[in-house]
Amino acid sequence: MRVGVLTGGSDCPGLNAMLRAIVRKGVQEYGDEFIGFRDGWRGVLRDETVPLDIPAVRGTLPRGGTILGSSRTDPFRADDGLDRMLGTLARHRVDALIVAGGTATLTAAARLADDHGVPLVGVPKTIDNDIPLTDYTVGFDTAVGVATETIDRLHTTAESHKRVLVVEVMGRSAGWIALHAGLAGGANCILIPERPFGVAQVCEWVESRFKATYAPIVVIADSALPDSGEIALHGVTPPPDGGPRDRLSGVGEWLGREIERRTGKEARTTVLGYIQRGGSPSPFDRWLATRFGLHAIDAVHQGDWGSMIALQGTRITRVRLAAATSTLKTVDPALYEEASVFFG
Repeated sequence: MRVGVLTGGSDCPGLNAMLRAIVRKGVQEYGDEFIGFRDGWRGVLRDETVPLDIPAVRGTLPRGGTILGSSRTDPFRADDGLDRMLGTLARHRVDALIVAGGTATLTAAARLADDHGVPLVGVPKTIDNDIPLTDYTVGFDTAVGVATETIDRLHTTAESHKRVLVVEVMGRSAGWIALHAGLAGGANCILIPERPFGVAQVCEWVESRFKATYAPIVVIADSALPDSGEIALHGVTPPPDGGPRDRLSGVGEWLGREIERRTGKEARTTVLGYIQRGGSPSPFDRWLATRFGLHAIDAVHQGDWGSMIALQGTRITRVRLAAATSTLKTVDPALYEEASVFFG
């Protein structure tokens, strides 16, 4: 078969491990030929490709980012997007397409498969871990590891200077990174978008921590908001080839100033930003991405079009792309309540 592959949305650690597994198994066991589309859906729209064979993926297992490049392009917002994509796939005689991406990229894939009959298989990757029907997505574990290590390091400087340290992590619509890293790093307060927070309550936790002679660490997802709605996150003009997408930032700095103003305690904010999704993938992400890649090429040869590879427990399984992109996987309130034992 002649198989096309693309990686869309934000880059994350583990994508190259996935590509390596797809190509190695596809060539060695099935005799496939591969074509890589550059920069996600943009490459399909513009007919921009790169060779994708075993030499191209050799040595990429520990390498972060994606050798194919990526973008947040929404192909259905482009002029004649559907016709341009179908034309590109036809010109390159693509028998099947493997699409690795987050919710937006996979939503476009589901639409292509279900509404337009394109033979494709999806692979979930996003550091936000907000895709349902899979326990984990490629890139999440690495992001949590980076955030946890940062929190570990900040504990010592917080104690040395008796400061409040606010750590802002990514989490567009779900607080999975904040919850996992905050719990693993011993944070004294975790704030997530699923649960609007009261600034007064946060300040109470901060004061309580100081009374115990410790300096507090507050972990906040960049899309978390106070219940008063008294802050608006900064927005930017969305990219011309993608859908509406505000850049999230500023809530950590705002909260730090509020804590300082209300408690009189010195506060500093650390914004992790792109650091969370850069660099080498963790061992778990290498393992997960590799298994996803191996199963994705199997799904192609079994003609399971419109499916998405998923992890459920320790088993790799398949779910329907349409179901996996119909909603977001957000933090279960019960999990947040577990972590709240350590607040304050």
